Amino acid sequence: MDLNEELDARVAEARERLESTKAAVARARAELSEASTTARSKDRSVEVTVGPQGELKRVKFLDEKYRTMEAAELSAAIVEAAGKGRAVMARRVIDTFSAISPAGQGEGGVPGYTPDWEQIFGSALKAGGRGGRPAASREARRGRPAAKLHDEIVEDGNDV
Repeated sequence: MDLNEELDARVAEARERLESTKAAVARARAELSEASTTARSKDRSVEVTVGPQGELKRVKFLDEKYRTMEAAELSAAIVEAAGKGRAVMARRVIDTFSAISPAGQGEGGVPGYTPDWEQIFGSALKAGGRGGRPAASREARRGRPAAKLHDEIVEDGNDV
């Protein structure tokens, strides 16, 4: 095999890998776009559903405990449950996209490239307590809009 044939074969192989990776990324995006997780606060007063980008999809107050809670206590329970949910979703996204990487290459299938998951997910990784990853710095989080509660708030027994 001469040099031109060898180069042509390498280019063809690289194109096949690229197309395969693009298809895997498209499948992962489609799967994750429908993903969500539900988490509860430690005191079991609040349950939240979190979407794939860490956004709150639903907040549910359980057993009418919220009626006897101080505002700061209720707020802390919501933040705690949301943090747990965000951590689960961040880990799911990382695991999904890390699985796409062919052996011997960086994450994402690009040689020498590893996504900065800490910068992408910020404090969500710390909330999960997995792998001891620190929260992103304030500078890395600056400019990122806060997730919006955009679906519904539901009380136990009063589901709509």
